[in-house]
Amino acid sequence: MSAGEILNIRRGLYCLAPEFQKKPLSVYGVAQRIYGPSYISMETTLSHHGWIPEAVYACTCASFGNSKEFETPLGVFSYMRVPQRTFFLGVHRYNDESGNVFFMASPAKALVDYLYVHQLHWTGLDDPIGSLRIDEDELTSVTTEELQALLDNYSNGRVKRFLTGWLDGVKS
Repeated sequence: MSAGEILNIRRGLYCLAPEFQKKPLSVYGVAQRIYGPSYISMETTLSHHGWIPEAVYACTCASFGNSKEFETPLGVFSYMRVPQRTFFLGVHRYNDESGNVFFMASPAKALVDYLYVHQLHWTGLDDPIGSLRIDEDELTSVTTEELQALLDNYSNGRVKRFLTGWLDGVKS
């Protein structure tokens, strides 16, 4: 493009190169514009909220449409189809310090989306704690109401088994 001043994100979507922006773009805000409807989820949300210790190099989103991946000058954006009754249940609207707006799943919803996308057969919290190294203290912030709402929102059997096991662990 014009001497590197404009970046082509995808067909029909452009932005100014960082050195020409009045305020910095949020990768999360850009993710909403690349492919939608979608929300930030899975590893990206878990890392953002401090649930997993690993750095995440792609912005991973749950999507209503087909799964797609976009390699852009701003990074890699991955969209995974996650069928559910109410797509934005457990998703919150955020404004960052620069005024960028984006939608991000709660950490519990992001964990359920992760289980669905990776076709895992988790039956309780020991599985994600072991494989993702989730800090057990973070799990105490999840309410039984949120877990029940998630259980009612997904029809996948693996997801339902995991959420039932998580609920049983919270109740005992």
